[in-house]
Amino acid sequence: MVTTADSPPLFGSRPGAPPLVLASGSTVRRALLAAAGVPLAAVEPASVDEGMLRESLRAGGATTEQAAHRLASAKAEMVATRHPGALVLGADQMLETAAGDWLEKPAGRAAARGQLQVLRGTTHRLVSAAILVRDGRAVWQAVDDARLTMRPFGDDFLETYLDAVGPAVTSSVGGYHLEGLGVHLFSCVAGDHFTILGLPMLPLLTALRSHGVSPT
Repeated sequence: MVTTADSPPLFGSRPGAPPLVLASGSTVRRALLAAAGVPLAAVEPASVDEGMLRESLRAGGATTEQAAHRLASAKAEMVATRHPGALVLGADQMLETAAGDWLEKPAGRAAARGQLQVLRGTTHRLVSAAILVRDGRAVWQAVDDARLTMRPFGDDFLETYLDAVGPAVTSSVGGYHLEGLGVHLFSCVAGDHFTILGLPMLPLLTALRSHGVSPT
């Protein structure tokens, strides 16, 4: 489904700049772009079978960075075929546990509980990738990571957290939103805040300025 931006951006694109299309259904990424005044022409989540692609990448020995980049590329490339001339932004985030496993969004409360039990008391990585594609060609790409250490909380706290978060626990990999109640799970966070939220924002803004999508 294609939607347009929710409100007029703070900054407009320069004359002749290509429209920007977000190939992601993430409300967090959309909110980050809106808060930065980035003008979105449309939002069109890509219908990529992420689970199948992730399994293929894992079987092929891809690193977490390579997998995140490939998933972001697949989304952007798919949507770009329907928007000739536009800049299409694809993005993906991977969670790598201390044991090197990849986690996906939990299917329900029980799965979220299991993920949080695996992550507590350990340090995991969030790897965020983003790419701009125009007419089938990548014109910019970036991958960044952050390391997050969960404190060794007990089962009683875990159940209290799951009760408080409710169904939203299934909306993010790892079962938490650092910008919300999930912050109570952590003892240490090292890395860029925007990367943790799923978008390497500062290098992205530099790239967008180079294409006239935001003012210099």
